[in-house]
Amino acid sequence: VILRKHTLSQNSQHCSLLSQDQEALKGVDVVGLFVCLCVCSQALADSCVIARVNGELWDLDRPLETDCSLELLRFDHEDAQAVYWHSSAHVLGEAMEQFYGGCLCYGPPIENGFYYDMFLDGQKGVSSTEFGDLENICRSIMKDKQPFERLEISKDTLLEMFKYNKFKCRILNEKVSTPTTTVYRCGPLIDLCRGPHVRHTGKIKALKIYKNSSTYWEGRSDMETLQRIYGISFPDSKMLKEWERFQEEAKNRDHRKIGKDQELFFFHDLSPGSCFFLPRGAYIYNTLTEFIREEYSRRGFQEVASPNIYNSKLWETSGHWQHYSENMFSFPVEQDVFALKPMNCPGHCLMFGHRPRSWRELPLRLADFGVLHRNELSGTLTGLTRVRRFQQDDAHIFCTMDQIESEMKGCLDFLHCVYDVFGFSFQLHLSTRPEKFLGDIAMWNQAEKQLENSLNEFGEPWKLNPGDGAFYGPKIDIKIKDAIGRYHQCATIQLDFQLPIRFNLTYVGRDGEDKDRPVIIHRAILGSVERMIAILTENYAGKWPLWLSPRQVMLVPVNPSLEDYATQVCKRFVEAGFMADADLDSSCLLNKKIRNAQLAQYNFILVVGEKERAANSVNVRTRDNKVHGELSVEEVMERLTLLRLSRCRSAEEDF
Repeated sequence: VILRKHTLSQNSQHCSLLSQDQEALKGVDVVGLFVCLCVCSQALADSCVIARVNGELWDLDRPLETDCSLELLRFDHEDAQAVYWHSSAHVLGEAMEQFYGGCLCYGPPIENGFYYDMFLDGQKGVSSTEFGDLENICRSIMKDKQPFERLEISKDTLLEMFKYNKFKCRILNEKVSTPTTTVYRCGPLIDLCRGPHVRHTGKIKALKIYKNSSTYWEGRSDMETLQRIYGISFPDSKMLKEWERFQEEAKNRDHRKIGKDQELFFFHDLSPGSCFFLPRGAYIYNTLTEFIREEYSRRGFQEVASPNIYNSKLWETSGHWQHYSENMFSFPVEQDVFALKPMNCPGHCLMFGHRPRSWRELPLRLADFGVLHRNELSGTLTGLTRVRRFQQDDAHIFCTMDQIESEMKGCLDFLHCVYDVFGFSFQLHLSTRPEKFLGDIAMWNQAEKQLENSLNEFGEPWKLNPGDGAFYGPKIDIKIKDAIGRYHQCATIQLDFQLPIRFNLTYVGRDGEDKDRPVIIHRAILGSVERMIAILTENYAGKWPLWLSPRQVMLVPVNPSLEDYATQVCKRFVEAGFMADADLDSSCLLNKKIRNAQLAQYNFILVVGEKERAANSVNVRTRDNKVHGELSVEEVMERLTLLRLSRCRSAEEDF
């Protein structure tokens, strides 16, 4: 066996393997090979979670089968984390079977951790008081170092084996089309699974069960109710403690808590998933949309308003009715079925196609803040991050194939401008043609090349996600990073070759013939305005920058005799467009008023006494208790106006 191209990276060990004699390689497992060749120490082998052989994730104890390229992935690689948490889900499933005796369903890894669903027929739901008992069983399983054994078994045998569990039988009958399939065994648990997994349960060093909820089988509300238990695990107890500290920080920043404390918004059972924005929350909402509108006017976008309700025939034309109708609110109207719109694109297609178009009109950039509704399951509704009623800074660009590259550059510049104001860094991913795609390959290749050129010229790092594009076109996915290191999917830029075909959209080309078809670019920067408010609330931890703050200025009179002056100054700020208030509670001492304003996150506290009244001035301090001293009302208003217009993130420091 010959080893070549050996390099050490931060999170994986790379090499290529060649064999002059195929039989010399067969039967050698990954770890055994690496240790025997002294390519890495036993300690390095122990730190590896999983292998990748010829691009495919591979059990470390699984024999190699042919010449191959090989990577060993540590826990800090995202693919290794998914495997690690998948194996941890099996540990949790084994513990749940022991503790509850119900029927296991699905147990996948998720973005941060894992969960397992279980059906408990005629029994009560899971209680958080039982987490400690479950964790003890998990620790016992981890201590046993149960090996993960990969087995290939016939479908008939598995149906007999799982006849006690109707859910596993459904998976076999509905998802498995081959005579055999793989299962993994660890201890007494045998579970349907493609794998791969860590070598044994002892590789899981620290595990915590932290949440439970109810759900439906495969998310369908007409199916059985299941109990879902969430967990997280790490190869080091220090990492678990760090995660727990992070969770505490995230809890303190929870937008639902801050939204309630700052009286920004609330939800009500009589309209689940639809947010009630109170005056201060509505100020944030409107300020965000006005920010985007200003950018629209500078970037050649035209804002339109489209209907909320459409005949189902529209959605049949667009293809949404066939694939998305269960997520739409629909209702009968006379002899037809209508539905609330879950997205704007089909309506914009009607706008483009309502009269003949010329190549001179392209690119045509239509923007729409229309209200959207999606019938999310009640169990999935989560504050502002998962709602039923929302608005997007949604736009659709109708352009020619040759204009894709320049339009993409404009979209990337747009998102960079917006995210820079918020202080977000971001990741870019180019998702290319999937296996099941529609359209001409040459068109896909041309479009993907233009997207690649746009990203390269943009100058920010980006990654390739081969085969992860939508069936109707390639796309650029953008994830923003918040103040505590979490990533959120907000912006999207997607090409669409199919909607113009479905709606038979054409424009008169340069040759004067009505035969050219436009391409549609679906584009959003904020994404859902509701979700962006949730992200911003948690990113700023309720300490809003001045331009976006629902509490910008608080006037504080030194004593009751100065309340009239404080009220007059407050009125001037309100008339100038500021969110300003005056504290006229005569029963509260001055220092208490200042402290209350700081805790309420007023950006600036303006104290007024006899001296200030005589000089038509105010004494300025910030929510962080930085004292700027006495300044005229005019000067303070002028400075704050400039800071607000500049959308400065640190107005209190730059004042």
